[in-house]
Amino acid sequence: MEKTLRQYDAATAECVALFTQKAKDYGTAWRVMRVASLTDQVFIKAQRLRTLQTTGENKVGEGMRPELVAIVNYAAMALVQLDLGVVDSPDLSANEAVSEVKARIKQARDLMQLKNHDYGEAWRSMRPASLVDLILMKLLRIKQIEDNQGNTLVSEGIDANFLDILNYAVFALVLTGAEGSLSAAGAE
Repeated sequence: MEKTLRQYDAATAECVALFTQKAKDYGTAWRVMRVASLTDQVFIKAQRLRTLQTTGENKVGEGMRPELVAIVNYAAMALVQLDLGVVDSPDLSANEAVSEVKARIKQARDLMQLKNHDYGEAWRSMRPASLVDLILMKLLRIKQIEDNQGNTLVSEGIDANFLDILNYAVFALVLTGAEGSLSAAGAE
């Protein structure tokens, strides 16, 4: 588990570093985004990953790793919005926003440790492409819950799905290493 925690922390540090830089550039304008809009942002990133995996073509030039980092950050932002609510104008400083995002990443990390114990680190045997498929499935679930005004009969809520998405994206970052190869076959 120590190796997993080190790798998880390294991957999320990369995500937080980019979030911090963007917060300095853009401020916290994202605080006006509704959760459904953040869901769509994550969907766009995950769909691009799947398209790149399926076609093997990359016409934009950005690799797959930046998309996974974006998924982690957007999922954390969605969790912040779920907790703090949407505002009409930015209400957090860049430092406060970074602190909020770090708190949601820690929440996801804590959940990962519990699930990792019960599932025996099964994610390590998964293909990164399967993790992308799981992210897409969770997003479709979130969209359905959003369409149901947040109501579920027996299922986890939006927050639980975003926590899983965040963790799946971190797992994909760990599995793909620094190169960011997310082929459909795997990441060796």
